[in-house]
Amino acid sequence: MQTKFQNEKVYKRWRRHKRVRNRVSGTPARPRVAVFRSNAHIYAQLIDDTAGVTLVSVSSLKLDGAATAAPAKAEAKAEAKAEAKAEAKAEGKAEGKKSKKSDKGEAAAEKAVAAGRKIMLAREVGRLLAQAAQSKGFKKVAFDRGGYLYHGRVAALAEGAREAGLDF
Repeated sequence: MQTKFQNEKVYKRWRRHKRVRNRVSGTPARPRVAVFRSNAHIYAQLIDDTAGVTLVSVSSLKLDGAATAAPAKAEAKAEAKAEAKAEAKAEGKAEGKKSKKSDKGEAAAEKAVAAGRKIMLAREVGRLLAQAAQSKGFKKVAFDRGGYLYHGRVAALAEGAREAGLDF
């Protein structure tokens, strides 16, 4: 017998989302902001649950991620290289040779830049969602975090929407 979910993580998120959905529903006056987070992107929709209609949809797929992340990525790379050079001088090694520590430091810096980029994109998705919602006449919404923790990208999306004028 095959179960509905192959992955326990997905099943647990589905259960959390179900609990959230028991409390949060969208109406024509106050639609629900539904959030979905994948590894690479984040998606948000305004939904009227009484009619079962998606009113507005925004995702990070529509954004030009390279343009928003380029300055931050270049800065982080420069900082990582400067730190690696300082470590090499402190250890008494030549500048051309890399140690294993500096390789790990560069990898950590790259990872941090990627995480920061995703959070910046999530905040921008929140702003775009708020602008689209306000253009359709919605000021107040109910936030559905989709079974995800209110942390990181989900929180950044909510903050971006609040900054742009949506009321939760």
